[in-house]
Amino acid sequence: MSHPSRASVLVLSMLLSPGLAAAAMPAAAGSRQVAQAGTPAQALRALYTAEWEWRQREYGHEYIDGRWQPGTRMPAVKPADWERRAAYWDQVLRDLDRIALEQLPGEERINAEVFRAMVETDRNNARWRTWEAPFNSDSFFWAEVVPWAPYRTEAEWRRFIARLRDVPRYFADQRANMEAGLARGWSVPRASLDGRDRTIEPYTRTGAGNPALDVFDAIPASIPGDVRKALREEGRAAVLQHVVPAYRELLDYYRNRYLPRTRTTVSARDLPGGAEFYRSQIREYVTLDMTPAQIHQLGLAEVERISAEMRDVMARVGFEGSFEEFLQFLRTDQRFYAKTPRELLAAASYHAKRIDGELNHVIGTLPRYRFTIRPVPDDIAPNYTSGRGGLESCLFNTYDLPSRPLYNLPALVLHECAPGHSLQAALALEAPERPEFRQQVYFSGYGEGWGLYTEWLGTRMGIYETPYEEFGRLTFEMWRAARLVIDTGLHEYGWSRQQAIDYLASHTALAQIDVVNEVDRYISWPGQALSYYIGYRTLLDLRREAEEELGPRFDQKAFHDMVLGLGAVPLSTLQREVRASIAAEKAKPEPGAAQG
Repeated sequence: MSHPSRASVLVLSMLLSPGLAAAAMPAAAGSRQVAQAGTPAQALRALYTAEWEWRQREYGHEYIDGRWQPGTRMPAVKPADWERRAAYWDQVLRDLDRIALEQLPGEERINAEVFRAMVETDRNNARWRTWEAPFNSDSFFWAEVVPWAPYRTEAEWRRFIARLRDVPRYFADQRANMEAGLARGWSVPRASLDGRDRTIEPYTRTGAGNPALDVFDAIPASIPGDVRKALREEGRAAVLQHVVPAYRELLDYYRNRYLPRTRTTVSARDLPGGAEFYRSQIREYVTLDMTPAQIHQLGLAEVERISAEMRDVMARVGFEGSFEEFLQFLRTDQRFYAKTPRELLAAASYHAKRIDGELNHVIGTLPRYRFTIRPVPDDIAPNYTSGRGGLESCLFNTYDLPSRPLYNLPALVLHECAPGHSLQAALALEAPERPEFRQQVYFSGYGEGWGLYTEWLGTRMGIYETPYEEFGRLTFEMWRAARLVIDTGLHEYGWSRQQAIDYLASHTALAQIDVVNEVDRYISWPGQALSYYIGYRTLLDLRREAEEELGPRFDQKAFHDMVLGLGAVPLSTLQREVRASIAAEKAKPEPGAAQG
């Protein structure tokens, strides 16, 4: 149904080198010993350190220049590889159960909770065999071969070229897994796959426009000219001899053998063990104990509340027609749309710099790391979301500009760039004295909840300059609230794809292309869409709790620093830690109070 590693930032980008395959098994066999050594804190550190190093080797990373870097092979994805990983993680969890967690100091207790959630998620997905459907309507294993930003050193380029030569083996293993999934009724729903074959097509070209060839034109000038020339020649040869044939074979398999045999149902409950699987996905992404019925009812209530606020904005701009007519006006009036890709990127950059000017007022600790703004790559843009942010860059989709309203951009920049995902990722990278797995793990409830919270925070930062931009924010909030209704509707209550499309289109000003792409994502990625709004509501409820408890002593910069300083954690951990912080602040004597 999605990436095997979707609970973690780690992308399965390489495989064990021959000398390391044997090293993985002693690590698994010896995990009991490290878990039983020393104090509980020492045992925990030994356990998560051993697992992290095993994980890096297992996914083909090599320790180079003081950090783990991609190696020379693509991932190992055969059933035996996943069975080995699942067995290892089972043992790790048993070892974790033997540690007296109640005796851990505060930070190590958080480490233990994050570690458990990360390992349980990976173990569960290995056991569910989600790797038998190794892509979804939004994300594709074949789009992870070529980097979105060029490498900087000769050694990185040479390891990349070696991986390119391994693409045929990797794709063959993925096709075998997809065949096994089809045989047992585990596939991506056909209804969500329209046009996704177009994301493979560019890689079948033998000239310009093939991302695997074009990337070699971006070797930086910091590498000597003769070396650049040699790398370009070696890289192009690897692409033409290995990569292009592998993608052509994949495209033929996808169109003529896989797609016609995919399941015609859309609900997760129609998968083998589907009802239990859907609940496991809710737990993975929400990280709270909530039932589908609770989530569905929350969504219905929030949709009603936000609808009233949207109609208030419609009244403010003096629109006299119906709500449906207002949505049509927003979708079609040319004033709201960029004429060129550069115009859209320039508008996003403008909002990003305006936000920069306000960050000092809402965040106490700001990161040194900086992001850039880029367009979504052409090969994936037709089926990609409007924007996505990470450590290196914020991507904005410039495909089909009449479907990319500018009034949505302030909220999108807040969410994806700063103080949303890019800032969040930079703070996690720069966090002091924290295990490496804590720097790279990702929980959707925390991360996406913070992203949506920053859209609301923009109302306190003065970012929304017009009622239309405020309506764009409400459209985004409605979009996430409607997901609660749609995701549970699809996977618990048997909604059809068209029913989900109609519901989202009638409640938001999203363009039709975004409505369809989003619904297809919910169909093919059960539970993930729930994380945004529930994480947002958790954060907003905690803020209001802090404001009520602390009164004039509430400091939003301290509150945000506390939340961001935790790094990615389960929402249950976030609730406990924030409430403990509120209690500690409340227990302090009032400023100016006499000291006994």
